[in-house]
Amino acid sequence: MMTMSENNMTIKVTPPTKGLFDLMIFARHADSQDPYNWVCSYQIQCLEPHDGEKLPNNPFYFWGLHQKVKDFGIKESSHKGELLVAPQGTLLLTLQTSRPLLAMYELVNKDLDAALSKKCLAAQAEEEKLSCHILCPFQGYYRLSLFVKDLGGITFRNAANFLIRCLRPINQNELFPSGLSMHCGSGLSSSSHGLSNPSHSAPIITTKLGKCNITFHTPTDIEVTASLSKDKVISAKYPLERYVLVTHLRTKVSVCVVLPESGVYKLGLFGRSKDHEDFVHICDYVIRCFSDPSWPPFPKVYSLWRRGCVLLEPRMGMLQEQSWVRFRVKVPEAYQAVVLGQEKTVLQQTPNAVWEGDVFTGAVGTQVKLAAKFSQHCSSLEVILAFEVEGGSPASLGCSG
Repeated sequence: MMTMSENNMTIKVTPPTKGLFDLMIFARHADSQDPYNWVCSYQIQCLEPHDGEKLPNNPFYFWGLHQKVKDFGIKESSHKGELLVAPQGTLLLTLQTSRPLLAMYELVNKDLDAALSKKCLAAQAEEEKLSCHILCPFQGYYRLSLFVKDLGGITFRNAANFLIRCLRPINQNELFPSGLSMHCGSGLSSSSHGLSNPSHSAPIITTKLGKCNITFHTPTDIEVTASLSKDKVISAKYPLERYVLVTHLRTKVSVCVVLPESGVYKLGLFGRSKDHEDFVHICDYVIRCFSDPSWPPFPKVYSLWRRGCVLLEPRMGMLQEQSWVRFRVKVPEAYQAVVLGQEKTVLQQTPNAVWEGDVFTGAVGTQVKLAAKFSQHCSSLEVILAFEVEGGSPASLGCSG
């Protein structure tokens, strides 16, 4: 096991059996591409072999930080030395950087396949810091390899190889969701898309209540949307997209999430500017809840739900049958706002630009729609939100806050 710094090198040897071994050392100049030259040899007599677990395969030869790691843009690591210990199966590695870097990670263990390995890592890239949250689902040794490149760089280079020893593995049901990007939490990607002042900068959000609200400050020409996913949905009655509501205020975007069941979710944020038709990925969040939430969904959102639209009441997409419900909503530039259900209810606009009115829900199975006209001369109504009417008590319908 070879570790190197700028001016020295250490080799730890664990012979596999009893007997006499030759250790040959080869070297070359750090900046050279010439072949390695033999430098010296040692004879090692092993009287009693170490009866421990084999180290994971390391094709990069060295362990710890690369001896030229400062040239790669890395100033220091949160973990010194070549061995990192994860007593409870979790570990957070952070690296201070001298310039913005992009990073990729590879986690290797004898029992870990490639698909499961990706569910063990959540990476964050900030202006002067790289972070990686690591989960270990098996006991024993792991190799975590770090690859970095500059923002305008072409290839990732191996900058470090850490040996991790897991003493007590984490439950596999608590691993990260599939498909996380290299941009988790706020950082280089969110700031490059104009998002600032995040309410949650860390990539992992743990909630006991089963709901959270993520906010960013945004420029007026950026539109944000979000997607919620989970590897294995057990009891959610509606598509997971119904459990996220994005609200654009004047200088802020709010992403409100309620969870239909316990587990680990991926929340992906996407954005586009006025000049672009397509949304591009910004960053991911991991949302974890191990209590037993069962929040009802938000109403179904249509394309006219835009900047400035705010749903004040009712916040949930399920309405109780045969009951009166107060509607309060902001719809900028609307000439008229109505609610279409068992009957049509015209909402009234208050001095602070809130459309409001009392709506009778009607029978189970009725769909209640919020619609608007955006001009005095327009005869048609444009649907903005849709709600479902269900049976049951108000308590069982819950409240999404």
